Amino acid sequence: MARSTWIAAVVVIVAIAVTAGAALAIGILLLSTKREHRSPQVAAAVRGSGSTAQKGAMDAWRADFERTHPGLRVTYDATGSGDGIRDFVSGRSVFAGSDVPMNPQEQAAADQRCGGRAMHLPMVIGPIALAYNLPTVPDLKLSPTTLTGIFSGRITRWNAPELAADNPGSRLPDTAIRVFHRSDDSGTTHNFLSYLKAAGRWPHQPSRRWSGATGEGVVSSSGMAQAVAHSQDSIGYVEYGFASSARLEMAKIRNAAGQFVPLTPESASKALKGARSAGRADDLVVRLDYLTEVPGAYPLILVTYEIVCANRKDPVVLTFLNYTASDAGQSYLPLYGYAALPDDLLAKVRGRLGART
Repeated sequence: MARSTWIAAVVVIVAIAVTAGAALAIGILLLSTKREHRSPQVAAAVRGSGSTAQKGAMDAWRADFERTHPGLRVTYDATGSGDGIRDFVSGRSVFAGSDVPMNPQEQAAADQRCGGRAMHLPMVIGPIALAYNLPTVPDLKLSPTTLTGIFSGRITRWNAPELAADNPGSRLPDTAIRVFHRSDDSGTTHNFLSYLKAAGRWPHQPSRRWSGATGEGVVSSSGMAQAVAHSQDSIGYVEYGFASSARLEMAKIRNAAGQFVPLTPESASKALKGARSAGRADDLVVRLDYLTEVPGAYPLILVTYEIVCANRKDPVVLTFLNYTASDAGQSYLPLYGYAALPDDLLAKVRGRLGART
């Protein structure tokens, strides 16, 4: 072989080797990169279900919790308070979200499921908005008795004398009122009817099922917000966060002090100043005072509870609820249309959880 030919062959062999080595290195790098970007393995997962009112809070909490607790996953199905309690009692979930405390039959079934006590932990304050779609009236005011008249079907037109008395000087249209209510098993409905019963002489016993004889039924909080948004001359009750996200007008409600108060997280928090504990000593059920005379208090609120077994606390659920009751967890609530728990109530929740903040 000529010297020049031999040198050329060596050059070719070296080039092939270098190319192969580079390809191998690139392959290793790509594999490494793929592994680095792979989702972390889930070591433990738990499921909760229930209240649609707290869905916004739960979505924010779960995202931040899973970011700060790699390997732990919490799922939450916003199916309504009644379904959440049924899931918990049947063992399909390890915690339930409910906007109303369990009734005695549900409590007994939950206690049996837990092999001990099932307890309520208040975690979210959800102001209930009276959302309406009335383009000519940007500042609607409603008294409790007027609300009862609208949702009972006694008041059927926007320019009725009762509405005119609540809104002097406003140009109320001579149009029919289109009323929306929840058709599913809803804690929001229970709280709304409890308010009307206490403040507006609602004629029926409050329950999670709509007890009025008028209106059109819709499913879920998001369904309520969308129904009002797409229906002129309509009104419905829905949590503040959903109404705000849908850019709906919200009525000012007259409280027992005679003030027409706009809905804000701050005005809703003031309504809890008249609340007190109810139920068993080891539980944290809150009895709301719908007739509070605290200045500037918006009286129509709900409290969402996380229902868990007191004596069999799943470690993942305990870690998650410790997070939701922490300063970091509570700080998310005003960002999504909720009000944070007042300090005295939050201290009791942390005490039940053994929380560290």
